[in-house]
Amino acid sequence: MPLLRSLLIGTILAAATMPAIAADTPLRIMSFNIRLPVESDGVDYWETRKPLAVRMLQEQQPDVIGMQELVKMQADYLAKALPQYAWFGRGRDADGGGEHMGVFYRKDRLKVVESGDFWLSDTPDVPGSITWQHLYPRMVTWALFEQRRDGKRFYLFNTHLPYRDQDEAARVKGATAIAARLATLPAGVPVVLIGDFNTAPDSEVHAVLARTLQDAWTTAPRVEGSDATFHGFTGKADKRIDWIFVKGAQPESIASVTTRWDQRYPSDHFPLVVALRLP
Repeated sequence: MPLLRSLLIGTILAAATMPAIAADTPLRIMSFNIRLPVESDGVDYWETRKPLAVRMLQEQQPDVIGMQELVKMQADYLAKALPQYAWFGRGRDADGGGEHMGVFYRKDRLKVVESGDFWLSDTPDVPGSITWQHLYPRMVTWALFEQRRDGKRFYLFNTHLPYRDQDEAARVKGATAIAARLATLPAGVPVVLIGDFNTAPDSEVHAVLARTLQDAWTTAPRVEGSDATFHGFTGKADKRIDWIFVKGAQPESIASVTTRWDQRYPSDHFPLVVALRLP
């Protein structure tokens, strides 16, 4: 049976049998740059990868998935294939199109209390706004979540900073803007910041965020997988540019997901998954 067909059949069966969440299960949050559909990716084009992405998500069973480079046709496919999840998020362009910082979450475990977006620019409340010499709009999608079983709450912020070498100053401004937003949140509510930051952990971007947040990769007691996350569909990652930061909750573990099928990967980034318990 061809790989694509077998994966699709497995996807349908797994979606129908995804187990209920035990009361003592830690919260699992994933950061996943899903890689937008680009025909020049050849054998790694989205049409080939999409059942791999679904299978990976079914195996990992994250409660929340913050995606980067997501476009609506991908989100629609995932929403249909993974009916246990709901999702939200608008595109970064002024008309709501383009890449999304989309957030999927398990409806049986969590509900959204409030959510929103802001742009990493001098006019953060103007959709699609571009400053700081960005090529494209850059933004953050966020939500205040509440656990259905116990009413505990946490904030999630999801972002994707610019990628060019010459964008480091803009990345620092973006990190500073995010840190300023986080400083306005109610005290005592845990915060999780995830995303593709497109720079190294020894950068000023990381330093700005680490002043008030914990990098889960360096603070979790259990770490699994590759510390580097970008691999360009080769499986040989050489850059740790995807990060998960936490405040107000202690990570139990963090892992990069390096699973592949028939030499193919769900994306050109390894997703990260952190497990944590809310206080």
